[in-house]
Amino acid sequence: MQFADSCSLLIKAGNGGNGIVAWRREAHYPEGGPYGGEGGKGGDVIIVGDEDINSLFHLRYQKKIIADNGQNGQNKQMAGRNGEDKYIKVPVGTQIFNKNTGELIIDILKNGQEFVIARGGIGGHGNAFFKSSLL
Repeated sequence: MQFADSCSLLIKAGNGGNGIVAWRREAHYPEGGPYGGEGGKGGDVIIVGDEDINSLFHLRYQKKIIADNGQNGQNKQMAGRNGEDKYIKVPVGTQIFNKNTGELIIDILKNGQEFVIARGGIGGHGNAFFKSSLL
């Protein structure tokens, strides 16, 4: 059985999708107004403690862990899809440090303990978000 007690990873959360600028153009709505949808949220990277794992060997050759980006908004006020979260399973008792500063970020002490190490971006607003009944 292979064993690794340390590894170095580049972790990146997903970007939020862009909102869209669109206008409602239909035959019976001559002044249709804004009709753009919201962008989707970017995916998070989450560390999960797992007592069934006793080594970091499964992460040894993984250099980058990148969550999915959110999709852009669409016409007809359709919101973009949210990015999928990435889960990293680590043994209970794992300590996570910032490589640049040496600062302890989190110590995973319980089975099932979750910590969001990188939070995904929020999606952008479409132009329908900014419409007002006053104008």
